[in-house]
Amino acid sequence: MSGDILLVDDDPDLLKLISLRLTSAGYQVRTAESGETALAAIAVRRPAVVVTDLRMPGIDGLQLFDAINRQHGGLPVLILTAHGTIPDAVAATQRGVFGYLTKPFDSQELLQKVASAIKLSGGDPGRSASAEEWREGIITRSPLMEDLLRQAKLVADSDASILIHGESGTGKELIARAIHRASPRRDKPFVAVNCGAIPADLLESELFGHARGAFTGAVQAHKGLFQSADGGTLLLDEIGDMPLALQVKLLRVLQEGEVRPVGSTQAIPVDVRVISATHRDLDAQKDSGQFREDLYYRLNVVSLRLPSLAERREDIPALAAHFLRRLAERYRKPAPILAPDAMALLVAAPWPGNVRQLLNLLEQAMALTTTSVIPATLVQSALKEDAAALIPFEEARKTFERDYLVRLLKITGGNVTQAAQLAKRNRTEFYKLLQRHRLEPAMFKEPKA
Repeated sequence: MSGDILLVDDDPDLLKLISLRLTSAGYQVRTAESGETALAAIAVRRPAVVVTDLRMPGIDGLQLFDAINRQHGGLPVLILTAHGTIPDAVAATQRGVFGYLTKPFDSQELLQKVASAIKLSGGDPGRSASAEEWREGIITRSPLMEDLLRQAKLVADSDASILIHGESGTGKELIARAIHRASPRRDKPFVAVNCGAIPADLLESELFGHARGAFTGAVQAHKGLFQSADGGTLLLDEIGDMPLALQVKLLRVLQEGEVRPVGSTQAIPVDVRVISATHRDLDAQKDSGQFREDLYYRLNVVSLRLPSLAERREDIPALAAHFLRRLAERYRKPAPILAPDAMALLVAAPWPGNVRQLLNLLEQAMALTTTSVIPATLVQSALKEDAAALIPFEEARKTFERDYLVRLLKITGGNVTQAAQLAKRNRTEFYKLLQRHRLEPAMFKEPKA
């Protein structure tokens, strides 16, 4: 995207003239002779800046700007205008147009405006190739993803808290790491923790640390993740799974800039940029009281939405090739390619598990293929298995709960008191769980000899 300019004008001679001026200055220039063509070109590849004539048949310059603003918010638009339409151009800048130039315009002024617009969009052509290292590992040609990356690059320079929304498997940690690499904190630690993968009673100690003797088993002091990330970035993944009691303590840390390890009276100052991520609807959780409103607004200073794989299907061929090369290195074998009909199946698949599901499917295909070309039959079989394995969330939770309770009752021989203690639940609550799943403790008692 660096230095990529889309030039829009219904006058072919003017298109050629301006294109020559911009190309000679080192920019990559694409042209479109109408607003409709321009929108199609942006959908294929997002430019760094759009330069458009104001008066054109069909979609004019202002209508084009409105459409760009709706679909690709923040993409700078420069408007070229005749002397008599200056008031229209001035009004356009009040609506968010980056700027305007009156015809005939000075070439130097055009180049200055374009350079300023590109700097705003993060596409400065003067940057070295190493400047793109911040987005290393992110494979995309999707305008949606490019929009997200542009926003991520803009907010990286600040210390504003960021909340990344996205379905499971879309790569939220990858985006968080990219933001860290693009930030002034890049040389300090990046630490990630999945709030849903750590038991609630251990998460506080994991985040804030604990003093020696703070609880049974705390034989020595433990430095928490906030301290480990001091000076850098802390990713709180699946923040929607954090217990309410711990949300209060997290809010205090964010407000005061210091942590107090469990069992300690000493507060320790920390300087950490917090990025949160979730696949849950935090707005709904906030409204229902499951997530603290004050913490929500503290974490959600900047909101980034990561598109699902189904929304960026144009990325599937490049992602597949990237994953197959990576897998080939791991398995120490030549990288296979996908047969055309196999690739067509991948592009058309629903992908409820997103990029993670694509990687798993390709790893399965890589392990099973006996040729240098992965056939459609292998992909189709893997897709069917994935579809069969996916069940609704509520059904999956019920299945897990029932299996968990059965294991506990087997271990304790049907002793409800012991089972409740192992589950760290009170006896009354545990009985309710057993009733919900219609499990009788007597079924698990050892028969008397």
